[in-house]
Amino acid sequence: MRTYIRDKTKGGTYFLTVNLANRKSKLLTKHINEFRHAYQLTKQNHDFELHAMILLPDHIHMLITLAETSDNYAVIIASIKTHFSRRIKKSASETISQSRIRSRERGIWQRRFWEHRIRDELDYRRHMDYIHYNAVKHGYVNSPVDWPYSTFQKCVEDGFYSSDWGGVGINGIEIDHDE
Repeated sequence: MRTYIRDKTKGGTYFLTVNLANRKSKLLTKHINEFRHAYQLTKQNHDFELHAMILLPDHIHMLITLAETSDNYAVIIASIKTHFSRRIKKSASETISQSRIRSRERGIWQRRFWEHRIRDELDYRRHMDYIHYNAVKHGYVNSPVDWPYSTFQKCVEDGFYSSDWGGVGINGIEIDHDE
């Protein structure tokens, strides 16, 4: 059996993907205020810089840089998941397995998440693009500027993108991530 070993680079920049257990759920966008609160609590308690984020109905993509002394992005993900889960009521559609009950977990999130350490400026740019184009990719909007649950507008204000970026597709190499 092959064991997956996570990258643990102190001060690293990481692309992270976190999925709901039910990939047909719209829980994240339905409870956007609860997610925002969970993120704020996490940010208050953990030192990292957010470069980009998109929140879709069933998953999140983030691009963060850890503090120079930290290699623990897993604690950031766990904090967001925990704070969000505590703020929403259990629903009849939430399936909780026996192993989750024993671990005192809810059935909201997939247990695992996906991480990729950013290697260079081109890798950074491609992942920024991937994040901000994701709502278009999934057919929620025709242009990144139209999706209200991302950092795209802030990146436009900061001069990283023009407001019409991605309206007709991304030029260059497409990033293919299994979600």
